[in-house]
Amino acid sequence: MTAPDEVGDEPAELRVLASERVHHGLVWDVRRDEVELGDGQTVTREVLVHTGAVGVVALDADERLLLVRQYRHPVRSYLWEPPAGLLDVAGEDPWAAARRELAEEAHLIADQWHVLVDFFNSPGGSTEAFRCYLAQGLAEVPENDRHEGEGEERDMRTAWVSLDEARDLVLAGQLHNPTAVTGILATCAARDAGWSTLRPADAPWPEKSPGR
Repeated sequence: MTAPDEVGDEPAELRVLASERVHHGLVWDVRRDEVELGDGQTVTREVLVHTGAVGVVALDADERLLLVRQYRHPVRSYLWEPPAGLLDVAGEDPWAAARRELAEEAHLIADQWHVLVDFFNSPGGSTEAFRCYLAQGLAEVPENDRHEGEGEERDMRTAWVSLDEARDLVLAGQLHNPTAVTGILATCAARDAGWSTLRPADAPWPEKSPGR
């Protein structure tokens, strides 16, 4: 049995025998890979090739976090979630993308930034790597500098929710967006650890999605 201090994700270099793009989408591609597992077995897997994404838990001085309500068509639901967005601007740094998303979706800027948690959003079928930041020291973007949202991001409702109330909503099954679930619980854990688990905003991110 593996000891707890030996547990940790690690990259694997399994041999890919064949790979083809089977769908070129508006945002994401689908790739079909034939993979050698190393014990004589091969498997064929279809992979959603994702750009990666970032999200922001914006926490004010009263330990309230901002949630935005956005329509998510694949699950036919309006979901409450922290500001978030794709890494779909060529050459844009993830921290810069997070600052942009916070300004565009929440009309906020922050003077304190940390990495809260990193995760793979759906590793059974997608390359998407996700980085969630904690933003504090908040201020509003001047009204004449605010971004006008389009599509699902137009006229999104917002709510300030205490961190403890948000945690309870997650555990009661009232919030389902992965950024909300992971970000809220990670923020609670970081707070309970005296914020000692936070990483610098520019911390290395080797798992970042390679893009298309």
